[in-house]
Amino acid sequence: MRKILSSLYSNVKAGKKSFAVLLDPDKLNPESLEDRINAINSASVDYIFVGGSLISTDNMNLVLEKLQEKTFVPKVIFPGNGLHINESADGILLLSLISGRNPDFLIGQHVISAPILKRSSLETLPTGYILIDGGKPTTVSYISNTFPIPNNKPDVAAATAIAGEMLGLKLIYLDAGSGAQIPVSEGIIQTVKKNIEIPLIVGGGINTVQKASKALAAGADVIVIGNAIEDQPGFLHEISQLVESYNLSEA
Repeated sequence: MRKILSSLYSNVKAGKKSFAVLLDPDKLNPESLEDRINAINSASVDYIFVGGSLISTDNMNLVLEKLQEKTFVPKVIFPGNGLHINESADGILLLSLISGRNPDFLIGQHVISAPILKRSSLETLPTGYILIDGGKPTTVSYISNTFPIPNNKPDVAAATAIAGEMLGLKLIYLDAGSGAQIPVSEGIIQTVKKNIEIPLIVGGGINTVQKASKALAAGADVIVIGNAIEDQPGFLHEISQLVESYNLSEA
């Protein structure tokens, strides 16, 4: 059963926004992981994305096992390459980097991963991954050897998202990258959302409540918060309250 994808689609149909926390295993130790788990359990988090461009497999095992042991929130792998498969998670974003032209990240890594995923219990979430310029070079652009779409080119982003939807991808993910100086622009979010029917995930550079609020208002169905939680321990709870209040006001 495709429980995670079904919940995403149900939320979008109901006009409900969702909040995902992105945890990078390479930035966590047992103590900081425990703090993050406590924060997640005290807030309303809809999904936990686990991953990054470079991951120590052993640390990913530790993070996912602890999350499964101590949280009930769906755990979804955010893979940096075809090796980041771990059955301690509930699902995996099968990312196709449709904003780039590197065949390895469009389909190559997927071919390697497909037989393993087919045998696994992971729910696969086919996702069109669109990298947007966040104001500085990112690990993703370096590793994938691709250029992000300029933040002032909403038509290009929308055409890319439409193509991904037409190709059968089930989610679109607009990402300015980890630690982005500027988030995905409201213009890009609005234009992409207006042109697709599938759920829209937005992340990267959302480090204030105001930026999160603007992303939600522009049309993001799911906002993803990562680095900002490391720098501001209370930020996770603030975003949780923002999403809850937004959903109540729209009900």
